[in-house]
Amino acid sequence: MFKEILRGGLLLGLAATVACGKKSQDAVPDASAAAPSAESAAAAGTEAADPAMREALQKKRAIERALAEQAILDEAKGQWAVAASASSTYSAEKDATSTDGYAPMQATGKPDVEHYGDDARAWAAARADGGIEWLEASFATPVSARELRVRQNSAPGAIIKVELIDEAGGRHTVWEGTDDTVYESGEIQWFVRSFAPTAYKTRGARLTLATSAVEGWNEIDAVQLIGE
Repeated sequence: MFKEILRGGLLLGLAATVACGKKSQDAVPDASAAAPSAESAAAAGTEAADPAMREALQKKRAIERALAEQAILDEAKGQWAVAASASSTYSAEKDATSTDGYAPMQATGKPDVEHYGDDARAWAAARADGGIEWLEASFATPVSARELRVRQNSAPGAIIKVELIDEAGGRHTVWEGTDDTVYESGEIQWFVRSFAPTAYKTRGARLTLATSAVEGWNEIDAVQLIGE
């Protein structure tokens, strides 16, 4: 597998933007960027019996996902992380500024993973299902934050806490619990949490994941902060 080769040093010159596979994992439930409409849900009952209906419904869902993702990309008050650190990384290079595949810095900038699944252009912890891990993202402009969006390209649903980081480095928990989002399989997912605008200026966010709660490598492609 690519990761084993990477760690053996045979492909250290390969660009981090190359997508690659990990050890075999069972399929993990996940969801579309946009929930199916009521009309789509009503049609689902006849989907299996009618191939034409199934194709039409799949197309409709794909359009809904594309529109939802474009709205996020076009968010005027959103900014993408510019730096990141983590409790661990699958990357062979552990330097905080490394842009090697699976390094924390792969979770910065705009989304660049095109399809659901394992991809070196996202952050992954050192071990799948290893327990509690965290990813900390920093943003260029401190703002009064009101929402955080996390693009999960593999095994979504493991995030259990969101903390915002103020200009003095203090951490403030704005959400904690179990992600009860019903995810459909095979599509990149967005974890979104909204909250009252912060009285302090937010310069960063820490995501805590229970990686053993969702089987497989829980990979994160991008983190967006909304505020002004």
